[in-house]
Amino acid sequence: MIKIQDTLQPSDLKEKLARFWELSAQKIHSIEKNYDQKNGAPVFTENGVYTSRGWTEWTHGFQFGSGVLQFDATGDQKALAQSIRNTIDKMAPHVSHTGVHDHGFNNLSTYGNLLRLMHEGKIPENDWEKEFYKLAIKISGAVQASRWTSIPEGGFIHSFNGPHSLFVDTIRSCRILVASHLLGHSYHAEGDKKINLLERALQHMFATAKYAIYYGEGRDTYDEWGRTAHESIFNTKDGQYRCPNTQQGYSGFSTWTRGLAWAMTGFSEELEALSQLNEVAFDNLGGKENCIAILEKAAQATCDFYIKNTPSCGVCYWDTGAPNLDKIGAYLDQPADPYNNWEPVDSSGAAIAAQGLLRFGKYLKNKGNTKGQHYIQAGLTVVNSLLEEPYLSTDESHQGLLLHSIYHQPNGWDYVPKGSKVAHGESCMWGDYHLREVALYVQKIIVNEPYLQFTNGMQ
Repeated sequence: MIKIQDTLQPSDLKEKLARFWELSAQKIHSIEKNYDQKNGAPVFTENGVYTSRGWTEWTHGFQFGSGVLQFDATGDQKALAQSIRNTIDKMAPHVSHTGVHDHGFNNLSTYGNLLRLMHEGKIPENDWEKEFYKLAIKISGAVQASRWTSIPEGGFIHSFNGPHSLFVDTIRSCRILVASHLLGHSYHAEGDKKINLLERALQHMFATAKYAIYYGEGRDTYDEWGRTAHESIFNTKDGQYRCPNTQQGYSGFSTWTRGLAWAMTGFSEELEALSQLNEVAFDNLGGKENCIAILEKAAQATCDFYIKNTPSCGVCYWDTGAPNLDKIGAYLDQPADPYNNWEPVDSSGAAIAAQGLLRFGKYLKNKGNTKGQHYIQAGLTVVNSLLEEPYLSTDESHQGLLLHSIYHQPNGWDYVPKGSKVAHGESCMWGDYHLREVALYVQKIIVNEPYLQFTNGMQ
């Protein structure tokens, strides 16, 4: 269980953040200079060098978006220029990609962040450029919404596994539908049918909350408050739910921690966004109060589960049901050990989860709920651990920023150093990006800049 540092303040991380952004700049410019883009998107490091992994091209947005975050935090003009050029040159296929559930990752990390900077006055106002970014987000939202499987109570955006498959990850891609809706767009389908993107996003969120998240209500033998299934399987003939499953976790009846983290952050940031909308937007979905209650329950359950089932430092192992965790000993009562011989740590899951804890805590606090501070302190505890060794990559020859991440443990894709039994010491593009994102989130609070939110600029 996380040993929450109740007195830790954002300002206490100021020196760590300064060092972090210095290291971050080195990594960004090293990848830009040395990585061969002909290999596709960089995915994870092997012996400290970024390599590709052909599955889906879902990490370009994190690569190019990292430069935007670097500029936002430090004013690094070179990083900004690289990101703008790469977004224009390389991101268009991601806008029109009909075969993936990753639009909210790729296109809000690039086009969305650039639009946000213009809205916040950090880059010059340019009407043509602004409309270019808006158009990309509008179309991306509609394309993502087209990956639709209907079920009796609504539907969901299906994963690249096929129309039977709901991934918990996709909760974070709902952002692109919400952003597209806020920009005034709608999805036109067969017969010129106009589909409300906000309603489609909410239907996916409801399906995720109902089928991917557990609430200790006796749904199956392994039902526990906040436990999360990576994948939910449906019968596409009649839309009926069949069973939990996983692709990157240990089993459908354990919790893959990065999937848990996606849920924590996805539900929390959608709560922030939806709280800004008026009641009429929810008329066809049972009313705003009912919609918010569903998302709040899912956010709280997943945040609680993470706190309870993560080692004292706040950095998680790759799956809470990983079969050899017991051989580590009392692993929840001590800091995570990325160098153990039994099960890998996944620091990328921790970086994503930290943001979910911070956002949910802030959301509750804004509503006058005193428990919000509990989640904020948990989030700060996680960030504090990740901003120092052994997780922060201080070796200039290592292109990764956040060490000890895991991509796909069941498939054995992660690099295991010679003489070791477990993958460790490596980085991934989404882990690096999300550590930058949560670092920027905290830094903006310290320096009293506009709150970091994906809806900024979506007018």
